[in-house]
Amino acid sequence: MSFESLNLIPELLRAVAEQGYKEPTPIQAQAIPAILRRRDIMGCAQTGTGKTAGFTLPLLQLLAPQANTSLSPARHPIRALILTPTRELAAQVEESVRIYGKFLSLRTTVVYGGIDITPQMKALHGGVEILVATPGRLLDHLHQRSVNLSRVEILVLDEADRMLDMGFLPDIKRILAVLPAQRQNLLFSATFSDEIRRLASQLLRQPTMIEVARRNATADLVTHQVYEVPATRKRALLGYLIRTRNIPQALVFVRMKRDANRLARELVRDGISATAIHSDRTQAEREQALSDFKQGRAPVLVATDIAARGLDIVELPYVINYELPYTPEDYLHRIGRTARAGLPGEAISLMSPDENRLLAEIEKLLKRTLPRVTAPEFDRGGGKPRPTYERDRHERSERHEKREKRSAPKLVEPRNSGAREIDFSKPYEPSPSTATKPEITHPLRRQPSRPAAALLGGASTHAKSHK
Repeated sequence: MSFESLNLIPELLRAVAEQGYKEPTPIQAQAIPAILRRRDIMGCAQTGTGKTAGFTLPLLQLLAPQANTSLSPARHPIRALILTPTRELAAQVEESVRIYGKFLSLRTTVVYGGIDITPQMKALHGGVEILVATPGRLLDHLHQRSVNLSRVEILVLDEADRMLDMGFLPDIKRILAVLPAQRQNLLFSATFSDEIRRLASQLLRQPTMIEVARRNATADLVTHQVYEVPATRKRALLGYLIRTRNIPQALVFVRMKRDANRLARELVRDGISATAIHSDRTQAEREQALSDFKQGRAPVLVATDIAARGLDIVELPYVINYELPYTPEDYLHRIGRTARAGLPGEAISLMSPDENRLLAEIEKLLKRTLPRVTAPEFDRGGGKPRPTYERDRHERSERHEKREKRSAPKLVEPRNSGAREIDFSKPYEPSPSTATKPEITHPLRRQPSRPAAALLGGASTHAKSHK
């Protein structure tokens, strides 16, 4: 099947050809015709299988008849709204809209938090047909009356399960309340939980269900490995794998934002160029970190689950779970960053003993057992020597302990040359040295007391004798 067989307009076919795509992916082949027929869609496909283009291409074709070059904002009302959970995913989707719609006179913009709202308000006042937004920042614009959603024809919820996990359901309901009742609704996600299905039943009208792979499936081109290692030895093993395998690029996942910063700093101290991305960093810092990672200036990117959602790194070969996620579905989203566009990838997990339960839940979700790899050299008391950076740190610690021992004051025990053996069965008899009182060679001189009369203000006897 080719893109021409999907009845796409020439402008879109030209844009697709410029990107080097010749055949649609399974999700695209099923979703594009259904969306062009104005059907509501509930689409589920493996991450990295092209679901973004699966709704972007037909969306652009449906809006193409309203495309115009007028300078009047009134001729460019918002006709399509795409909601995403994170800033990174919003930027990725908006970039796809621009790429595929480059030969159409349709305006698009993206709004998300973490940056100044003023330029976004200016872009919205100028008029756009396609708006990509995160729920929180879109509500900010609604409160400031800088956006009008009364003419929205198409609503897209991308990564809907993640939006619910992040607590965006109340925000989504407030946004739905201001949208026209008659519209086309599209739900796309890598996974669909029962909660998402309940939301879909309330939002969609007789939807077309598109499920390319089995529910919660992983990409077939991903190779899984689980290293069993104590938590205290994880960083040493991570550095060892990066060095010995000559890993050119790796996305490393941790659970907490503070752990992302700390791990990135520790890797840099170990001589491995790394950077971190999480929601506490400013948008400029996140964009810089992502740019450094994509350009190869920092081959290791340490990320949290929320910040990494929607990242699209071309030919990413490795995803490393430094810590297993608490939610098994997050494992699918993590490893979905690799093995994209038909390329192979490898998912490595570092599992400590207290994470056995988390791995069991992941295997239950995947309906398969992930292969274990032992690393005896990183167990407690392992046989192989530590890596160079670990050995250097151990030697520095030993030298520090030796210096402390040398500088510590030595305790000198008092000599007991004249000690005699004590017999506790006899009465106490003082020794000659203690029985004899030492002579006072210099007796204390008694100070003459002052006359009492002088103290009382009278004349002393001594003074009278001189008169």
